[in-house]
Amino acid sequence: MYSGRQEALIKPLLDKFTEQTGVKVNLVTGKGDALISRLQSEGALTPADLIIMADAGRLTRANELGLLQSIESDVVKKRVPEAFAADNYNWIALTKRARPIMYLKGAIDPGEIDSLSDLGDDKYQSEICIRSSSNIYNQSMVASLILLQGEEKTLDWAKDLVENFARTPKGGDRDQIKALVAGECKLAVANTYYLGGMLDSPDEETRQIAQQVGVIWPDQDSTGVHINVSGAGITKYAQNKDNAQSLLRFMLEEQSQQWYAEINHEYPVIDGVKWSDELLSFGEFKAQEVDLEKMGELNGDALKLMDKAGWR
Repeated sequence: MYSGRQEALIKPLLDKFTEQTGVKVNLVTGKGDALISRLQSEGALTPADLIIMADAGRLTRANELGLLQSIESDVVKKRVPEAFAADNYNWIALTKRARPIMYLKGAIDPGEIDSLSDLGDDKYQSEICIRSSSNIYNQSMVASLILLQGEEKTLDWAKDLVENFARTPKGGDRDQIKALVAGECKLAVANTYYLGGMLDSPDEETRQIAQQVGVIWPDQDSTGVHINVSGAGITKYAQNKDNAQSLLRFMLEEQSQQWYAEINHEYPVIDGVKWSDELLSFGEFKAQEVDLEKMGELNGDALKLMDKAGWR
């Protein structure tokens, strides 16, 4: 398995699969783009049977490059809603991840923000923290906006957003959350699983930082909050396809989905699985309904648009 996810976020589940089936999983972790390039260069000689990526954009890219094949398991197709899989089932989602607005408690009234578009308002000048345009989570978010409202309106919003940056984008999502508490900004955009992980951290200082941050669910009366997925696909030249499909079925079982929710603080892709206490504390939300595969296909267009807006 080639995994764009950190080992700690996937290895315990793989070990449990091995315990139950006797099938050993050789895990290779790395940056998503690097693993896709590696898979491409290895061609038919690749040892990889499965890839796991932390974004629909990368899964779509791997599919467009012809690196994946259709998942044929009826169980997998039944468990994963069509909206969370490629049209040809060359990849499927394993978890859902939400990317809402976060705020420093006491510094702002969350009730005054209804939409992601509000972040471009003049009153939030120099108050927004967000990652750079090179971050694929932001590319996918902008791609989803292009699908929902078109390029012209999205470009206007992106330009306004850039004008409200509190600083030149830097760091990861956790850094945006820390910047809120450090007083560098009053609003940030970040994935909820980062905040959930900080609230559940063994480090007291990290927990105290996270406890000062609240979540705003934007666009709840319209399109819904942006969501993305982590997911997996079987490689084109997989030598152990049956075992790969068995692992996918295992990762979609209720117990496995529960582990994802509790340990990784991500939202299960199958219905009826309880969220972690941290996710529950953020409240329920209406999610965007966009074609994740089309969203992934537009990542390049989103990056060009962000560049035009001056989002570096």
